[in-house]
Amino acid sequence: MAVTKGHDALEIERRVVLAGCLVLGESRVQEWRDKADQLSDHGIEWHLVGNLQRNKVKYCRSFHTIHSLNSRRLADELQRHGERFDHRFRVLVEVNLTGEESKRGAVLSDADSLVEYARVQPNVEVAGLMTMAPWHDDRERVRPVFAGLRALRDKLGLVDLSMGMSNDFEVAIEEGATIVRVGTALFQRAEP
Repeated sequence: MAVTKGHDALEIERRVVLAGCLVLGESRVQEWRDKADQLSDHGIEWHLVGNLQRNKVKYCRSFHTIHSLNSRRLADELQRHGERFDHRFRVLVEVNLTGEESKRGAVLSDADSLVEYARVQPNVEVAGLMTMAPWHDDRERVRPVFAGLRALRDKLGLVDLSMGMSNDFEVAIEEGATIVRVGTALFQRAEP
């Protein structure tokens, strides 16, 4: 998935969409709304990869997947809006495997219960898990994080694993990622 935050619609179209990538991730709902309107004729599958505030859920029915379910309160809000609009939100539960305060997500000890809580909501479909590994020059240092998320996914009987970014996606793929979030590698390369 190409993560397009901070880039305008014309640059996204030129660098990513016209190259054939139609799975795009956005971090902010408002930024996505503007881009989605401008790129609407390309058949893009949009994912929300950033933190979702409960007051923004009402705008999220057009996302294919929300990668940041991180609390029961957010699951409740998704359920409430899904029921109101006869919509089922496809989500990934965000798990903080490192305990870093700068990262969001359920800690490992709470992840099972959050997944089970969300699974019983009729308008929420839990498709998998998401994590963000710490940044390291040595990519092997993030392997245990990715392996840990894969083990949790397997234990819970889920499918998708959203993990890995521009600096470590190769290791994430080796550890079973079904979705990698690449932005920097796409947008900081030399002009064609």
